[in-house]
Amino acid sequence: MIRRNPKGDYPKIDKTAYIDPLAVIIGKVKIGKNVFVAPGAVIRADEPKSLIRIGDNCNIQDRVVIHALTDSSVIIRQSTSLSHGCIIHGPCVIGKGCFVGFGSVLFRAKLAGGVFVKCAAVVSGAAIPSRRVIPDGTVVDTTAKVKLLSFTSAEFLEFSQSVLRANRSLLKGYKELMS
Repeated sequence: MIRRNPKGDYPKIDKTAYIDPLAVIIGKVKIGKNVFVAPGAVIRADEPKSLIRIGDNCNIQDRVVIHALTDSSVIIRQSTSLSHGCIIHGPCVIGKGCFVGFGSVLFRAKLAGGVFVKCAAVVSGAAIPSRRVIPDGTVVDTTAKVKLLSFTSAEFLEFSQSVLRANRSLLKGYKELMS
């Protein structure tokens, strides 16, 4: 379902993107090239002066929720994966090539490029430098906790790339079914 917000803003979706019919996209949302949006995803920019931008080659998996508060934005840079059931709540910026794991929550967060967030982690009110890994179940909400984060390993970077490839293949397959 793709629809206007109460103000009348309608999503702008690149023609190369695949939006599953069971996804919901509302309001001032811009979705870039080759983006895959899976069933059950909800992307809402319906509060006043809110907006969401999703860069090229991202994948938004099942049950992901992306929402921007009044006067805030969610910016997701290119080649980022948001995995099943995560919540991205604005204000929030996610850098290029990030991975956000199952059930994780980001709120008032800023992730630089290449950050790998593992399962059920929470980032709230923190800025994460590039190429850091946030372990499963970790809460990162202070500068002191940010300083404890280790660098992303080659294994995590390869896993992130494999997820992008798998979802790019799904995008192509679903687009072919539609033609």
